[in-house]
Amino acid sequence: MTQELAIAMDGTPDDARALVVVFLRGGADGLALVPPTGDDGYHRARPRLALEAKETLALDARFAFPRELAELHPWFLEGRLAVVHACGSDDETRSHFEAQDLMEHGGATIAGGWIGRFLRSTASRASTSPRGALAIGALVPESLRGAPSATALRSIDEVRLGDDAGGLRGALGELYAGDELLGASARDALSAAARIGELVRADPRPEHGAEYPDARAGNVAESFGRELALVARLVKARVGMRAATIDLDGWDSHFVQGTVVQPRMRALSLGLAAFARDLGPGLDTTSVVVMTEFGRRVGENGSLGTDHGRGGALFVLGGGTRGGLHCRWPGLEEASLVGPGDLAVVHDYRDALASVLARHGGARALGTIFPDRELAPLPL
Repeated sequence: MTQELAIAMDGTPDDARALVVVFLRGGADGLALVPPTGDDGYHRARPRLALEAKETLALDARFAFPRELAELHPWFLEGRLAVVHACGSDDETRSHFEAQDLMEHGGATIAGGWIGRFLRSTASRASTSPRGALAIGALVPESLRGAPSATALRSIDEVRLGDDAGGLRGALGELYAGDELLGASARDALSAAARIGELVRADPRPEHGAEYPDARAGNVAESFGRELALVARLVKARVGMRAATIDLDGWDSHFVQGTVVQPRMRALSLGLAAFARDLGPGLDTTSVVVMTEFGRRVGENGSLGTDHGRGGALFVLGGGTRGGLHCRWPGLEEASLVGPGDLAVVHDYRDALASVLARHGGARALGTIFPDRELAPLPL
């Protein structure tokens, strides 16, 4: 069996649910993603970087999206995009490596990543076929460690069955025909194999009028859009993929922040809006989580940038989420800040993830997925 076939056959094709996790590596500035235009402390702390309300797209009287996230604004207004502000980890590290590692392990001291534990704990009890997971890129992230199967995938060309796909399917069918228990797994595998073949031959163009960003939107947006388009094809083909991860790098904005975050916010907005439209009704069973290891300092620095901080922003799109703004805002007055001048973490990221995972079959396994956290799931 080729590695590519093993990837495709690991999931259960009839389960339409899929989890897509976009990690904004580098510490994305939550106050740039969701500026609190109604908070006077924001304007005092960032006299050169702060946006005025008239320059933004309002979410409510206090918060807004910058115009770089314009394509996501309608999804928020329709109640299909949730924004969790002042969100992050209870760990105070300012190290990118340490913060990412802790977050991808779900803050747990046991082995494996939080997605890996979710996939293993929700694998079918009636079948030996585990749930499939893919990392879009060259490497499998720590969050997928411990999954029944997790493999890196860079393009659709790597999703193939080999030259003797028909013979292999026939051999598998004969091998497991008389085994009731393994036969169910084999049928899942054979169904996934057939759908993989259809996927490779299918028209690759997006559906429902979706248009992924191309080179005209910049290299970052084009690359991110291409990766999301690949995930959309896999979701729509129902090949048994339960989870996928994508990294959107480069958010470390110590210097001239606008040149760093603006093209990445455009990539995020254009890519996610196209992905949501491409899935059509499939977005109802597909949850997209956008997260980062930590936010940025509230005050701007002397280089027109921001330094490592604490609280940030987390997004959840689709999957039946209860959209809108979810935030007990601590305020940006000096007395409300923590550490050397950071936005406080009011909402633990695991409380947001718990709500998402519960809708994907993980409600009874949350204690296993996040064993070091007494969860208080958010009403997402």
